[in-house]
Amino acid sequence: MRFPFSTIVLAAATCVAAFAESPAGKTEYGRYLAEEVAKCAVCHTPRDEKGALDRSKYMKGKVMEAAPIEPIKDWHKTSPDITPSGRLWTRWGGKPALVKYLMTGLTPKGTLAGPPMPTYKLNKADAEAIVGFLETLK
Repeated sequence: MRFPFSTIVLAAATCVAAFAESPAGKTEYGRYLAEEVAKCAVCHTPRDEKGALDRSKYMKGKVMEAAPIEPIKDWHKTSPDITPSGRLWTRWGGKPALVKYLMTGLTPKGTLAGPPMPTYKLNKADAEAIVGFLETLK
């Protein structure tokens, strides 16, 4: 009798897919995208005296540590608070506007956010996952 490897692989894939579709799975996927792919915390979280991300101010915005040598038009010296308690959520119109921004790269005014913010053009599922993760932050 042969060991049913294909059955085990199918069962594992089904479990992973079910987790990814669950609310906890989507939030974890959004955290992964925000932290490991987009690296949002690098610009949106201040650092402590040891250079580590200050988890008490996670994604709350900060003064940028670096600036271009030559002036760059519309360069932002600060990054905004991207948690739900930040002004960006209310000023832009909440979750739908942030999802649209991550999908199109355009602010509600139809403009780019400006450097150093990269222009993202994510698919809807990824944009919703990131915003869903951000919603969990205080």
